[in-house]
Amino acid sequence: MLKDCIYLDNNATTKVDPEVVGAMLPFLTDYYGNPSSMHTFGGQVGKAVQQGREQVAALLGADESEIVFTSGGTEGDNAAIRAALLAQPDKRHIITTQVEHPAVLNVCKQLESQGYSVTYLSVNRQGQLDLNELEASLTGNTALVTIMYANNETGTVFPIEQIGMRVKEYGALFHVDAVQAVGKIPMNMKTSTIDMLTMSGHKIHAPKGIGALYVRRGVRFRPMIVGGGQQRGRRGGTENVPGVVALGKAAELELLHLEEATTREKQLRDRLEQTLLAQIPDCEVNGDISQRLPNTTNIGFKFIEGEAILLSLNKYGICASSGSACSSGSLEPSHVLRAMGLPYTILHGSIRFSLCRYTTEAEIDAVLAVMPGIVEHLRTLSPFKSDNASWLQEHEKSLAHR
Repeated sequence: MLKDCIYLDNNATTKVDPEVVGAMLPFLTDYYGNPSSMHTFGGQVGKAVQQGREQVAALLGADESEIVFTSGGTEGDNAAIRAALLAQPDKRHIITTQVEHPAVLNVCKQLESQGYSVTYLSVNRQGQLDLNELEASLTGNTALVTIMYANNETGTVFPIEQIGMRVKEYGALFHVDAVQAVGKIPMNMKTSTIDMLTMSGHKIHAPKGIGALYVRRGVRFRPMIVGGGQQRGRRGGTENVPGVVALGKAAELELLHLEEATTREKQLRDRLEQTLLAQIPDCEVNGDISQRLPNTTNIGFKFIEGEAILLSLNKYGICASSGSACSSGSLEPSHVLRAMGLPYTILHGSIRFSLCRYTTEAEIDAVLAVMPGIVEHLRTLSPFKSDNASWLQEHEKSLAHR
């Protein structure tokens, strides 16, 4: 099995930190008691769960009582959306955006089939929202506004607190999918307008299958999973103790390294991005370069297919992405880039590089050494680079005027 690679796909998932592995291993072997048991053997496990809750709360700037452990981002998004609607049965309107993760978009589409009205806010060429459109969409019937903190494909960061202030004026609940933002942007739920916030462990160097949902104290929350009353009745089922311990340790490490790591990731990201733009003609950055995650760059290489670039990079042991891992396998171009109105030649040739605190300068150098040659070779094979491809130019003109 392939183990060693240059991994620049950290928005899809991250390497589990060795310290996180060390923290969780004893709870897979020696400390296997049920955290809800009355005896001391189980009680010590319960204390470890409580410590994990406190560590996650510290990363989010929240109180430990506001943290609900989940299986990850998808469950957290589902639980928050459905809880918000159950708490306000007389309201039937939801507001989200066209560029959300499928864990939000597909829930909203399902709810439309059940009689809810959903407004999908548009974005501009930089992937940013028009707050006037949000304002015009809010009504007294709006139960929930669910908007991501940062886009997983472009890294574009939305003005969450400005959005939240508008939402509060209409008495709606505000849920934020912060799966990509946690650990990269400082959080303080104590001063935030956010009512519920989703995070996922495998984006911050914890294992897959564990996450957390922040629920502001006082927000009515009906559980999606009903069972034995664990987690103050907000999510039934015996806690995933090794996962909780791992998430807690990962949260502690993210908070410890936050400023240093994000500064370093941004420097490496900028060097990768600027060098590629300087060395390769006909390419551009997708998204808002002034408001984005420090670890993410999404670059469109004109006239070639993103999948061909990824396959070529893979031959050198370099891992990148052409969009969300949860949407991969589809031949359709990214729904995020389509919503941004990008031209066909950029849309199909866009690659996302996402870094982490383990990314090295040598790895960036390795990518820079091969990317110009890969793009040049693929363009020699591309029919879109030909001057005879006038049909494509006309097609893009027609799209631009829609």
